Amino acid sequence: MVERGSAEVMPFDLNRTMHVFEPTPDGGVQTVMVHDGDPRQIALVRSHLRKEASAFTRGDFSDPATIHGMNMPGLPQLRAGASRIAINYLRTENGASIRFKTSDPKLVAAVHEWFAAQVKDHGAHAMMAH
Repeated sequence: MVERGSAEVMPFDLNRTMHVFEPTPDGGVQTVMVHDGDPRQIALVRSHLRKEASAFTRGDFSDPATIHGMNMPGLPQLRAGASRIAINYLRTENGASIRFKTSDPKLVAAVHEWFAAQVKDHGAHAMMAH
């Protein structure tokens, strides 16, 4: 399901990227890196993550729900609490990141649960950074 859903939502080649999820004490950072440095893939990653960061700020988590299912751990809390989370897009050398930052411990826990669910679902295409 994840690979099929990913192809519907993400414009870049999943097999040429790595999703890295880094929980932090105040939220976390989700990064997508292109393995081979292909400028076209990097542009696609950046465009997609910029769009996602904007949607997440509005409480719209429909793209991840399309990929992972509507019942992802943490997703209901993130939707409901989006206005209390600072969500920022950041360019990285070979891709981009989305930074989630909040002072609400329940939302921090929701980000961490959501990250763990994504790593589990993506398998070899994702990893948790500690």
